[in-house]
Amino acid sequence: MKIGAYQFRATGNIDNNREIIHAAISEAVSQKLDLLVFPECALTGYPPYDIPNSAAVDFHRVTACLEELQAIASEKKLCIVLGTVLKEQDKIHNSAVVFTPNGKPIVYSKRALWGYDKDNFSTGHSKGIFQFANRKIGVRICFEVRFPEYFKELYRENTDLDIILFYDISKQEDIQRYELIRSHIRTRAVENVCPILTVNTSAPFQTAPTALFGRSGQVLLEQERNKEGLLQYELDFPPLNFGERGRKEISDLLTNA
Repeated sequence: MKIGAYQFRATGNIDNNREIIHAAISEAVSQKLDLLVFPECALTGYPPYDIPNSAAVDFHRVTACLEELQAIASEKKLCIVLGTVLKEQDKIHNSAVVFTPNGKPIVYSKRALWGYDKDNFSTGHSKGIFQFANRKIGVRICFEVRFPEYFKELYRENTDLDIILFYDISKQEDIQRYELIRSHIRTRAVENVCPILTVNTSAPFQTAPTALFGRSGQVLLEQERNKEGLLQYELDFPPLNFGERGRKEISDLLTNA
């Protein structure tokens, strides 16, 4: 499976974000990618950094953009995962929308809400799992990486790949935070014997990586920090090695205890 993650600096202008997203999709199609992911709130911008609050989003424009993306996914046979703000009746969510070539979009909404998220969003309830190319894929959003429980849910579902969408930045350089979050991701990969693809917004200073980590926490590929661009990787799923088999066998015992 050829996978990709496109990092860029989202703004509060949906149409500008849409242009970047469409250009990235064109690049992904030219590179024959199967799966392309974008950061948290990539379509709408993130409150209060890019927009005053979640209610300020033009939800009619969001709906039109999402319909476009589903049509593109179907036409190009590309799976797209996109972060956006969504409204469901009287509730507003920080969501990841999955567009597969077949069927209607799948939505996962962030559950670990704190700070700005708690001020602007309602808690999601879906599992965040979808099927694509005969693989089971899990989705999580930003702050959820801090909690192994959210990833143990995916482990129990036997996901083949997990994805994390981030909007995690700082106004000044903060390498320590970057390395801390990076270590969280690597630990989640090791704990759950599952590769993890991450994508973050690119400016001003990234405090979470756009990268791919293997089942044993190894860095398979990492995008240059603070710079817009496409990370792409041909991901295969070889048999578990000795250490991975051991971690999975003991995790299964603990999970079922």
